[in-house]
Amino acid sequence: MTDTALDLTACDREPIHIPGAIQPHGLLLVADAESLRVVAGAGDIETRLTPDWLGADLATLIGQDVTALLAERSGRGSMIGAAVGTLVAGTSEQFHMVLHASEEHVLVELEPATTAPSSAATVLGWLDSMATAFERSGNLQALCEQAAVAFRTLTGFDRVMVYRFLDDESGRVMAEDRDPALHSFLNHHFPATDIPKQARALYVRNRTRAIPHAVYTPAILRPAGFERLDLSDVALRSVSPIHLRYMTNMGVAASASISIVKDGLLWGMIACHSMTPRTLAPDIRATASTLASSLARQIRAKEEAEGYRERLRLRSVEDVVVLKMATEGSAQRTAAAVGDDLRRMLASDGFALVQHGAVQRDGQCPDDRDVLDLVEWIRSRGTGDIVATHALSTLYPPAERYRSTASGLLAMPLIDEGAVLLWFRAERITEIEWAGNPHKATSGDPAEQLTPRTSFASWTEEVRGESRRWSLEEIEAGYRLRRMFHDSYASNRMRALNRELQRTLAEKDVLIEQKDVLMKEVNHRVQNSLQMVSAFLALQAKAAGDANVTAHLAEAQARLSAVALVHRRLYRDDQVQSVDLARYLEELAGDMKGTLGQEWGAQMRLDLAPVLMPTDRAVNVGLILTELVINASKYAYGGQPGPILIALEQYRNQIRLIVADKGVGQTGTRVGFGSRMMNAVVGRLSGSIAQQDNMPGLRVIMTAPIED
Repeated sequence: MTDTALDLTACDREPIHIPGAIQPHGLLLVADAESLRVVAGAGDIETRLTPDWLGADLATLIGQDVTALLAERSGRGSMIGAAVGTLVAGTSEQFHMVLHASEEHVLVELEPATTAPSSAATVLGWLDSMATAFERSGNLQALCEQAAVAFRTLTGFDRVMVYRFLDDESGRVMAEDRDPALHSFLNHHFPATDIPKQARALYVRNRTRAIPHAVYTPAILRPAGFERLDLSDVALRSVSPIHLRYMTNMGVAASASISIVKDGLLWGMIACHSMTPRTLAPDIRATASTLASSLARQIRAKEEAEGYRERLRLRSVEDVVVLKMATEGSAQRTAAAVGDDLRRMLASDGFALVQHGAVQRDGQCPDDRDVLDLVEWIRSRGTGDIVATHALSTLYPPAERYRSTASGLLAMPLIDEGAVLLWFRAERITEIEWAGNPHKATSGDPAEQLTPRTSFASWTEEVRGESRRWSLEEIEAGYRLRRMFHDSYASNRMRALNRELQRTLAEKDVLIEQKDVLMKEVNHRVQNSLQMVSAFLALQAKAAGDANVTAHLAEAQARLSAVALVHRRLYRDDQVQSVDLARYLEELAGDMKGTLGQEWGAQMRLDLAPVLMPTDRAVNVGLILTELVINASKYAYGGQPGPILIALEQYRNQIRLIVADKGVGQTGTRVGFGSRMMNAVVGRLSGSIAQQDNMPGLRVIMTAPIED
């Protein structure tokens, strides 16, 4: 390892997965995946395993049925090996073996077995007791403290830290268990640059990593040509020189890290430090990985429980707000009534509502002019979405003037009412304790430019212009509040429209009542007039003395009765646009029976199918029926009573009106006034009329559409 290899500016681009070397405490064999012949290796293989390793059969070399192991691995759906219980014998020592397989190569890691591994029962019993202790932890902080003790007990390292990644990718030591003689890093922050991005990706892929000695000479892969071999899954993979210098600068001789992966993401790490060289056997690493998985599950459970409690608190306040919102109506009146509740709900220092240029405030808020300018900026963003920030001045520089009052902002535009709700959080000046100055990685010494930062002494940074962060639960509550305001606005708008509709309906009912009174009066007058004309015709018929004149007056009276009947139905039915044609014709026939006399009435037979027909067309059908019955009574039986059938049928969208008798049949071709009138009415209905021999008698059929 040489200092000239260090390039701090390229840390995030360093190909740490292809170092071309391993740590020298172990051995690595690389075999061809097809032939299982060893094609490359690293470490002191000749001295510690066998001089004749290159080209040897892998199974013979390690004394294992490699084909069976690969088949077993493939059957489990994994191409990455795990520690095998059987040890591999070297020339003077034994090795733990870990097998890895890819499409091209099979890689075998061999690490010295310095101590006998614990029995499975012992390991499982200890893991179970630790899982129980994790479950009993009251909160996340207590869980991390319990984990630090458990992992130090398992690994035996001098210092064990539970390290959590923050939103800005920096890290914070949540808990620590250490030798009292060592300096504490508890609550210290480490910059994101301490763990490059590609290293974080490997921490998700490989959950454990051990460096027994920070100062070593890498064992190069040989023969040449294997420098670019991917060693991502190899625990013996050589470490970046930058990281080794980092450890040296911290005074750490050996380290180990166990990943805490929650929901597939790197939540944090268990960082282990030893002041003297120390190995971490594969079986201990496997136990540590299992324990870390148990820890991750408990972290999820504790975070979900904390989020659930927060949601319950928010919902309880929401219930109060919703109750008042239902009675207050507009957003402005609601904010006036529940402003204090809204402010306390989201744990803010101030709350304001801006609508139509007016500012309504509760608690500590910027001046009205500053609030109006802020709202103008929010609206200029054009998204209409919620704005949530704990460092307002970084997004909106003018807020620097009032950062002590409003460093945090949660703004919620209400599109429906043209209003904006704003929650403010005051500046919270915090002191972050870093492990070394994160803004000054090196000194000005050219030699030091080639090294990572050299100091990890506590360095305190004062952070201004920031408030307490808005939690996801609080932002989620903001979205629910906006929906509630929208629903309240829609409900109030609906109630207003309903009130307007009720007022309009009431006015309409008055007009309809007035119209009904007027129409009844008109109907009464028309009926009186028709009755007077009918009575006059009856008197004229009696006084005429001429049979022909009397007959003509009787016909006129019958036609007048048809018109009067329709008029009465128009003002009697609720539905005046249409009538049941069968009922109408039945009543019309009843009137005609009274006009023609009881003898004729006894001879009439009705067969009427119910048909709904527009009123104006029904009037015309009634006139046609009246004319046909009058003709039958005059000509069918020589003026004497006889059988008459009146039938009404419906065929799809048409009606058929049938008037049939058993009399003398058609007696002539003369067309009188009544026939001409009837033909004109049939024409108005777009219908047709036909006569058939009824054997005996005459059958007249009028066909017409039900509607125009």
